[in-house]
Formats: sequence, structure tokens, C-alpha cells
Amino acid sequence: MAFPVASGVTLYPNGGVPNTLAATGFIPEIWSGKLIEKFYASTVLAAISNTDYSGEIKNQGDKVRIRTKPTITISDYSADMALALQRPSGNVIDLLIDKGKYFNTILDDVMDVQSDLNLLTMWSDDAAEQMKITIDTAVLLSMKDQATAVQNRGATAGKISVNINLGVTSTGPLALVARSPTAGKVEVVDAILRLGQTLDEQNIPETGRWLVLPTWAATLIKMSELREAYLSGDATSILRNGRIGMVDRFTIYTSNLLPAGTAAGLVAGEYLMYAGHAHGLTFASQMTKMETMRSEQTFGTIMRGLQVFGHKVVDGTALAQAVIVPG
Repeated sequence: MAFPVASGVTLYPNGGVPNTLAATGFIPEIWSGKLIEKFYASTVLAAISNTDYSGEIKNQGDKVRIRTKPTITISDYSADMALALQRPSGNVIDLLIDKGKYFNTILDDVMDVQSDLNLLTMWSDDAAEQMKITIDTAVLLSMKDQATAVQNRGATAGKISVNINLGVTSTGPLALVARSPTAGKVEVVDAILRLGQTLDEQNIPETGRWLVLPTWAATLIKMSELREAYLSGDATSILRNGRIGMVDRFTIYTSNLLPAGTAAGLVAGEYLMYAGHAHGLTFASQMTKMETMRSEQTFGTIMRGLQVFGHKVVDGTALAQAVIVPG
């Protein structure tokens, strides 16, 4: 592009003929060697799931058989009684590696020679990030309504209390506010405590619990009473350092990939919030193919990759779900 000139009348030397060096390529365009930084959505799947079986995958279509512990029956005993025998047998859960995602790109030789950047490396880095985002989105959506029905979701959750309101789509989502809730509103910390009680009543271990919520809900936590350092137990207020850390034994994660709105089968404006333990969700994934090859149809190098994966909520009691909206 030509250098801008001053407004008004421009006087050209040499009989009024303008300079054409830029147009003829003698003054080339200068391209920056630095790329504009690209930012990606945060992914949480590795932190909230059990990934012990990823190393056992070879190809799409594989089946991983997961053995579970049997439940031993405890019986009453009286003197001189004959003891009843129990032969414990554990269940087997099949994790199917039945899903796959791929990318397939080509770098023409001409572009490779003329570029001052390593395009294939740049593309492979971006493909890895896009792969994580795509798979995270798919798995988080598949977790919808996989928490144990009634006991771990809905308006009457709680295995023992049966009175924990975790919200219902369309008719009664939890309208979250930071603090001082008015009628029909729920304080965000209260919603977290409800999820904690739900897991408590299912005897889910306290160590290793996680909670994933939308970023706007995380902002409400920072605006709540927990922003005071003496209440959160941290040396610095979460309002100052931006780190939520743990609330009611939950390690807090935020994600923009949680199911939301009509695309997730909810009402517009509604979001899902998950809480649970890594025991409840099993995820296995493997990049089975990553290869470069010469194109048969043109002069260029093809780079492609295939990632296969499978996921399953193996224990719905270790997963709780809340339906929320900004209040």
C-alpha cells in the first residue's frame, strides 16, 4: 500500500509525474515476523475426569472393560445360626472408544518457500488447541442429565433430605446473585453449598471434588462475601488475585464451553453447572494418527491428525447438576 500523502494539492517533481516505485514493487511491503497472539477457550476435561485408561487405546472402535468393586452384604448374626454364604461379583462397565475427530491441511510448496514462518508447526499447534476445545464441548454436553435422576438434579434433589433445589430448566432455574438475594433469587455460594450437600448425601469423598461453572457465575463468587480474605481463608482477597481456589471442598473451574441455551436443549439464557468427583466420569483419548505426506494431486505437503476418544458417566451418584441463570 502507498504511503499516505498530505491533504490538499500535492506537487510532484519532474513535470507532475508521481513516484511509482511502490506500485512497481521496488518498495516492497514489509510483513511482521510476529503473529498476533491467539487465545483459546479454557478446557477442563482432564481435571474433572478419570483418565486412567487412555494408554490402553489403539484405534477407534476399541473397547475398554472397567471392573468395579462388588458390594458386600452385611447380615445379622445370632448364636448357633447357619451362616449364609455370599459370592461377591463385581460389575463390568464397557467404555467404547467410538468417537473421533480429525483435521486435514495442505501446505503448497510455493507458499512454503515464500513464507518466512514455519506454517506447518503453527498449524499443528492451533489444531491441538482446537481439538481440545471441540472434544471438551462435546463431552460437557453429553454429561447433561447424566447425574442420578431426582437425587442429584432437579428441584427435589438429595438422597436423604429430598428438598435440595438445584433448578429445573424452563420452569425454575436458579437465578444466581452475588449476595443479599431477594425473593426468587439464590446467592451463588448457597448454590455451591447445595451441590456439596447433594454429594455429601451420596457419601462421595470430599477429597478430589470439583465444580465447573460459567465465567459469569465465577464473577459472582468474586463479588460475594468470599471476596473478604478473612472469610475465604486466603492470604489475599480473591477480588485482588482473581483466583477462586476452593469453596466448600470444591476446586473451582470456569469454562465457556458448558452447555447453554437452546443449542443444549435448555431455554435461552440458561446454563448448566456441574459438580462431582473424578470417579464419576471416565474419559479416554488417544491421538492415534499424526502424519505428513506428499499430495498426489498437487505440489504440497499434507498434514493430518486423528484423535479417537470415548467417555462415560460411570457413576451418576458422583455427579450433580444445577440449572442456573444470571439473577
